Amino acid sequence: MEPLRLFSIIIALSALLAFINVRFIKLPATIGLMVLALFLSLGILLASSVAPALVDFLRDALVQLDFSGFLLDFMLGFLLFAGALHTDVRKLRVSRRPIIAFATVGTLISTFLLGTLLFYLLPLFELPVAYVHCLLFGALISPTDPIAVLSILKKTGVSEEVETNITGESLFNDGVGVVVFLSILGIAREGIEDVAPSEIGLLLLEEVGGGILLGILLGYVGYRMMKAIDHYQTEVLISLALVMGGSALASFLHFSGPLAMVVAGLFIGNRGVEYAMSQTTTDYIHKFWEMIDEIMNAILFVLIGLELVLIPIHRYFLYVGLVVIVLLLLVRWVSLVLPALMFRFKNRFPGSTLLIMTWGGLRGGISIALALSLTEAMERNLIVSITYIVVLFSIIVQGLTLGNLVKRLNKAQPLKPLEVHG
Repeated sequence: MEPLRLFSIIIALSALLAFINVRFIKLPATIGLMVLALFLSLGILLASSVAPALVDFLRDALVQLDFSGFLLDFMLGFLLFAGALHTDVRKLRVSRRPIIAFATVGTLISTFLLGTLLFYLLPLFELPVAYVHCLLFGALISPTDPIAVLSILKKTGVSEEVETNITGESLFNDGVGVVVFLSILGIAREGIEDVAPSEIGLLLLEEVGGGILLGILLGYVGYRMMKAIDHYQTEVLISLALVMGGSALASFLHFSGPLAMVVAGLFIGNRGVEYAMSQTTTDYIHKFWEMIDEIMNAILFVLIGLELVLIPIHRYFLYVGLVVIVLLLLVRWVSLVLPALMFRFKNRFPGSTLLIMTWGGLRGGISIALALSLTEAMERNLIVSITYIVVLFSIIVQGLTLGNLVKRLNKAQPLKPLEVHG
């Protein structure tokens, strides 16, 4: 099937499921779309004995689409730019220490702690896996997904300070997590004895440092172009060019595209809005990227639901996935507490804040995309299945209950403002 025709079918299906959700089910958009797509996939699988050609068609279409490449190389830049565009950098600056600590040290702690626990857990299910492959799972599942977090967090009623910490961490730990994943992936491919520490350090510097610098450059160039004119159609086009051209440039230079898009989005959404745009342009820019965000989210969560057709979930995989859900929540809490203690800002958080950040640390399509990029020799089927189970629980269960958790904690112990400085 031609890519354009396949994309058209996905758009049409997303619109249909979005209509059914809004008209009848009335769940939060991302959750409702994914649940409906899941039921659609289950229905197709159950009907496979009656209409095997339909299942084969859907499987061939999804394989041809290449979910991993489609999300990481195309959709992710749009979603991260849109999320960063609507984020107030002044609020991030106030909480910069915890955000940086959670996004870097917290992600590393989670990666190695969860990978080690999984390494010792799997033999109990007669599924021994090499330690480096367990670390790959730890790396791809540890970062909280900014797409899932931003789309659900808006409607939970969480305090502004907690929302800033969760949002900021999610925007940045995604880029850090991808770099950690790529580093461990290189070790898994070449063998640890063939990978020098200097190579890993160079990769980190190139991906993270290069991504941030490229984002600043793209944001500044876009800002100067927008400041030189007052024509909202052209300025919207410039913002679109920043994402598409910037993502392609980051890939060519082997820089972190996600980090570049986050930084560029923050630059345009703050300095650009304040100094380079008229009120008319600002309104159009925000409305345009809100629509892009909604459309891309709809497509993404429909695809996550449809991926069930491709993912081989065996009985033992299901058991492991359920245990990993519990371990991941525990590890998530530890990866928040330890940086808070190490960098001495634990006492500035209310008692319930870390609990909300633990339960609000959602995983989404990025984790599935990274898992699908593994090879068969890296226990791909097992890791993809566990990742899918964790993501479903995260978005559906945690996403639907986060608002109620916030309300209960507010009643039990009202959240005090976070006084995080410097």
